[in-house]
Amino acid sequence: MAGEYQTVYADWKRAPEAFWRTAAGAIDWYRIGEAVFDADADVYGRWFPGWETNTCHNCIDRHVEAGNGDRTAIIYDSPVTGTKRRITYREAQGEIATLAAVLRAKGVEKGDRVIIYMPMIPEAVFAMLAVARLGAIHSVVFGGFAAQELATRIDDCGARIVISASCGIEPGRVVAYKPLLDHAIELCAHPPQTCLIFQRPQLAAEMVDGRDIDLASAVAAAKARRETAACVAVAATDPAYILYTSGTTGQPKGVVRDTGGHMVALAWSMRAIYGMEAGEVFWSASDIGWVVGHSYIVYGPLLAGCTTVIFEGKPVGTPDAGTFWRVIQEHDVKVLFTAPTALRAIRRDDPEGAHVARYDLSQFRGLYLAGERADPETIKWAERLLHVPVIDHWWQTETGWAIAANPAGIERLPIKHGSPTVPMPGYEVTVLDHEGHAVAPGTLGNIVVRLPLPPGCLVTFWNADARFRTACLEEFPGYYKTADAGTIDEDGYLFIMARTDDIINCAGHRLSTGGMEEVVARHPAVAECAVIGIHDTLKGQVPCGFLVLKAGVTQDLSVIRREVIELVREEIGPVAAFKSALVVERLPKTRSGKILRGTMQKIADGLPWKMPATIDDPAILDEITAVLHAEEAHHK
Repeated sequence: MAGEYQTVYADWKRAPEAFWRTAAGAIDWYRIGEAVFDADADVYGRWFPGWETNTCHNCIDRHVEAGNGDRTAIIYDSPVTGTKRRITYREAQGEIATLAAVLRAKGVEKGDRVIIYMPMIPEAVFAMLAVARLGAIHSVVFGGFAAQELATRIDDCGARIVISASCGIEPGRVVAYKPLLDHAIELCAHPPQTCLIFQRPQLAAEMVDGRDIDLASAVAAAKARRETAACVAVAATDPAYILYTSGTTGQPKGVVRDTGGHMVALAWSMRAIYGMEAGEVFWSASDIGWVVGHSYIVYGPLLAGCTTVIFEGKPVGTPDAGTFWRVIQEHDVKVLFTAPTALRAIRRDDPEGAHVARYDLSQFRGLYLAGERADPETIKWAERLLHVPVIDHWWQTETGWAIAANPAGIERLPIKHGSPTVPMPGYEVTVLDHEGHAVAPGTLGNIVVRLPLPPGCLVTFWNADARFRTACLEEFPGYYKTADAGTIDEDGYLFIMARTDDIINCAGHRLSTGGMEEVVARHPAVAECAVIGIHDTLKGQVPCGFLVLKAGVTQDLSVIRREVIELVREEIGPVAAFKSALVVERLPKTRSGKILRGTMQKIADGLPWKMPATIDDPAILDEITAVLHAEEAHHK
């Protein structure tokens, strides 16, 4: 593997501070400090102490000042409303500076927190950048999130203002946001002073006198008065945003991202990992409520001077399984970043790829996947149809950008299906056993990252340093615990097999559910699958597979189940004790596409469980319960 990647990685490892000082040259600074890293600051050290900058200036204003104001910053494509819109950098600057003036008039100052609770519309991006313009801190909550969960986030961060919209649009239905927001405020111990509401034509919201303000009207009035707000200088170590991790119950866990390191890391990643140049179109088919949306719908592409796509739709059903390919052709997308679950949904509905053939994808360079394990069968399917590299990469809400990737902008490395390739500069990745000892290549263990974490990663949890230390740093001193399990092979390639909670212990053997899922997915009838460990009085735990079949499959279900069980037995061996394969219509997932394996496991074991706050469709858990009960009755 001697090559450009190895050279760049070695350069970082030899002189990490010099490496990140060079990378910081891609960002405009109001003040450059003497040090790059302060090892004694806060929980594990801080990047760019004494440096000052502003995120909105770097994402928007500097491109206008450089003469690129007429370049398209945002493409809004909404098949659910039939709307398309292009917004230049100069137009975005005007909208953001005016909205920032509105926020400032309502008392928002540097360091204040603002909750953003909006659908996938340009106004949501304007809101994020307007908050950043003032040096305030935003916390984006996924639009339509439950009132109780929204209330806990408002209280935890002490939000001064909420920016929301009247509704979101899902295929076939309108989701009213305002009643959820109103109920959340009723539940708050410390309710916000003001709510700015963007009224959408699909559903007008009722406004509360003295608290709610029509956002569009307020912006229009500020424009008429020619009111704008300039970018406020903040310390590089000041928080840029708080993002609460999905699936939180009880006290939420707010990941804090700082300002300077965040921009340095994302700007570096856009060129080095994704191979993007200024002016090119980058599309992350996610939502601004998730970390992918923060990093690669909003900040990364705009820092790099690219055009970003805001897509308000679904991979299937808006109107069909070809909508991704339509967007790529129509908007000249060079790189698409999406979740494996989106690709599996497309494959399920269009297994032969008939929709792909309808579009010209000749300008498309690559497809990146993250958010869940990308099973090799889905990757091979996409490679065969798209004729571009399909690149799995691995990162977390906590890191904000890729821990491991195939860096197209440095050197495209050989792809190993099932692996997100190799660690990026900034990350020294090791696999440890439960006693904290390094394991041999190919041995399953706990994946950890040596401290300090690189720029762009979380610095702590909001108002919860002790919780951050306990959750992430204490179990393996000197390392950040990713809570993912996997292996590193002889070539240094990582294989992420499961969350550590998803490793099952069957008669003393530690088995990876991810490894079993890889095998199950090879069956030609299987579109997607999940394997969980369920309680067994004899062996401790035994695996159980849930299969979603491809559209049009006519094979007898009992035959499919038997063949899947035989596949696992052949590939992994009798030690897996894989004897149960259940066919279901769909799998329960979060709105970001992660399969809710933990909840499924509790249902299967008959344990108490709570409805996950981030679930996409609660009815799916009833379907899973019914299938499990039917299987149990069958064996009695």
